[in-house]
Amino acid sequence: MPGYTESHELGAGASGRVVSAVHGDTGVPVAVKYLSESLRTRPDFVHDFRAEARLLGGLESLHVTGFYEYVESPHGAAIVMELVDGVSLRTLLKRQGPLEPEAALVLLKGSLLGLADAHGIGVVHRDYKPENVLVESDGSSKLVDFGIAVDAGTTAGVAGTPSYMAPEQWTGEPASCATDVYAATATFFECLTGHKPYSGDNLAELALQHVDAPVPVEEVPAPVRELVRRGLAKEPQERPAQAEAFVRELETAACAAYGPDWEERGRARLAALVALLAMLLPSARAPRTTTDTARTILSQAPHHGGARSWLPGRPGMLVSGTAVLLGILLTYGIHVAPGAAAQRSAQAVATTSAHTGAESPGDTAPPTSPSPSGDPSSSPTLSPSASATSDAPDPTASATSPSTSESTPGETTAPATPTTSPATSPAAPAVKNVAVSALQQTGPSTATATIDVTTDGTGPLTVSVSWFTGNIGGQLGSPDGASQTFERSGATHYTLTVQHTFQNAGCYWAVQATTTPAAASGSASQQILTRQCELR
Repeated sequence: MPGYTESHELGAGASGRVVSAVHGDTGVPVAVKYLSESLRTRPDFVHDFRAEARLLGGLESLHVTGFYEYVESPHGAAIVMELVDGVSLRTLLKRQGPLEPEAALVLLKGSLLGLADAHGIGVVHRDYKPENVLVESDGSSKLVDFGIAVDAGTTAGVAGTPSYMAPEQWTGEPASCATDVYAATATFFECLTGHKPYSGDNLAELALQHVDAPVPVEEVPAPVRELVRRGLAKEPQERPAQAEAFVRELETAACAAYGPDWEERGRARLAALVALLAMLLPSARAPRTTTDTARTILSQAPHHGGARSWLPGRPGMLVSGTAVLLGILLTYGIHVAPGAAAQRSAQAVATTSAHTGAESPGDTAPPTSPSPSGDPSSSPTLSPSASATSDAPDPTASATSPSTSESTPGETTAPATPTTSPATSPAAPAVKNVAVSALQQTGPSTATATIDVTTDGTGPLTVSVSWFTGNIGGQLGSPDGASQTFERSGATHYTLTVQHTFQNAGCYWAVQATTTPAAASGSASQQILTRQCELR
């Protein structure tokens, strides 16, 4: 990365590595997450890596990993994030053992608030686990690594970390916010007891336990048993629908059981535990001096006291001869009116890149990625050979196995303003327009479409996307597969990129988008002639 001086590696996995670095122009420490050499030439993995950057750029929360810049060229791709001086929850549990209830509740609340901000813009994390929760020196916690996150309602296959996967996640059902609530509760259970709620000897046994076995509430303290029972419910509709609702239940239970100052005591206990691991913090391993290479301009965000707005400098644009390094310009560091916060957090930032060939998002699950916490544990896509008890299906692909690595400090912070949803939901907006701005064939049976929706308010809406095949131009044809549904709120303009694998044959493919409330312009559709057909 031009403009940065690397100091040491924080973690590595099958899909890349995370390193600590210093921005040459300002001396600000950052974490750089690189896509691995073996994957950067594969368009589908580059697409997923780029999607993670877009998501982080559009998600502003004090409880989620912060984002500075995404850079891509024919020579590689990297996400630049803010360095956090903390350790992963996995490291804390491994070194210090189970947590006291108040400390576990504080930790759960912090990362649930991160999930709540993601759920607020319709994103499901899908891989909440101890490796993806960072604990800082003041006892606060943050959620990291959105490498396999998807839009709520998306059917994206079976993916996640087996020990924390909800019953519906094992069967590949559409992702929902309740899926994240389940994983967070499984992690909370582990914080309290020192072990996971279920521990099958193989994937099949583990799957059956998550789907059918009773919730082991008797193993946790009585005051929090109802929280665990609700969060680990087998049916999604029996759990809190979103993380925000679970936070309210958590606060009520904690105050009733441990008094109004439970959070202060729990945070102090976490800070004391992190202090015992001071030598594992990134600050303890950082070099005393750095080299100023001044390749990129970094501006300050006064209200966060750190870096926010980034723009690649001219020297960086010339790196590696013909390589073009392009980044994202974030403007979230500018002071805005309080009412704009929710809208700002829901808008994804456009990403630019140098193209070397046709891109195909593909239909595979997102790649495993090195955790921004510096932990080499991956977020596996399940396969028959995956280990039921390991959190990474291919430990040999990592620099250090998560089961043996104890130096797994975290590194990214989210310098954004925390968002708390109002007690009452905003009224549904009027949808001014819905449009299909792009439809293209990406493979023999795959396509991707871009949907744009414009509203006159920030209230909730639903976007439904349906696919069709046929042999007559100008007609939608027959439905192909189930419709995809996406929930959105918090902004007045939304852009969705939707993928589909066609099941039926047909020379023409079509996509149709509708909204609830209905758009003033009605529905929108687009049709293409596939490459496998030639009309004469």
